[in-house]
Amino acid sequence: MKVIVTGAAGGMGRLVARQLAGAGHRVLGIDVRPWLDAPPGVEMVVADIRKRPAEDVFRTRGADAVIHMGTVTYLTHRREARSKINLVGTQAVVEYAHRYGVGQVLFVGRHTYYGAAPDAPLYHREEDPPLGVHTYPELADLVAADLYAAAALWRFPEVATCILRVAYVLGPSGHGPLANYLSARRVPTVLGYDPLFQVMHERDAARAVATALEHRLRGVFNVTGPAPVPLSVLVEEASRPNVPVPEPLLTRLFGRFGFPRLPRGAVAHLQHPVVADGKRFRAATGFRYEVDLPDTMAEFRRAFPLDSAP
Repeated sequence: MKVIVTGAAGGMGRLVARQLAGAGHRVLGIDVRPWLDAPPGVEMVVADIRKRPAEDVFRTRGADAVIHMGTVTYLTHRREARSKINLVGTQAVVEYAHRYGVGQVLFVGRHTYYGAAPDAPLYHREEDPPLGVHTYPELADLVAADLYAAAALWRFPEVATCILRVAYVLGPSGHGPLANYLSARRVPTVLGYDPLFQVMHERDAARAVATALEHRLRGVFNVTGPAPVPLSVLVEEASRPNVPVPEPLLTRLFGRFGFPRLPRGAVAHLQHPVVADGKRFRAATGFRYEVDLPDTMAEFRRAFPLDSAP
């Protein structure tokens, strides 16, 4: 199968591209960043997904599927840029797939779509609405991109569209917001709160994306790994000092004195759990995680020892 992977030069993008190439698929990676040592079976095109050179890949290369991972977070882009990349980029991918006969679209989203709120259900199912956009505006563009991709299910029924809402990913690549949080010299928590966190190894997450492609899934699916654990357990397993801080003072520490750089909206996610129910994906694919939480945390500790923290 010939598969376009957007965001292929990113941390998770590389893992997914390698997974697909190792399974015998031909991968066409599209990213504004180069990947100079891409493995055999992965061909890179340096382009902005919203621009004509990227569209030309869809128009001329005859892909069977596209995996859209070209979204960004507050870690790398400011609000205006995030909106253009996440929402406009997703719009472009969906339109290109429809226009040029790509039969399958996978949008790789995040389980934080559901938001953290004190009155939220413990386990979110795929039909649950996003609850936390008003308290965490840095997620608004990702939620909008998720909803736009989901709308393709009825707009373009001839395309097998699948939205994956993946739990927090952790591993030696250090990719993603949770890795940024846990790799800091000091890890802040909210005094009096210890919410459940849902984490899966980055290799399992990449394998889950490849599994969704192979099963030609259509619809919305939560992708999860081991059972959720309290945040305090993750901080301890990362070998970091857990620094409980009263909520009114917490945002003043973000990005200072060895604490991680976090947006104001992240406070709610340090107070209330965001836990997704992954039964639908497991039932549709038979997927099971391979790396348990202790091994995931051990790999993370080795990659990011405390004495190397900024």
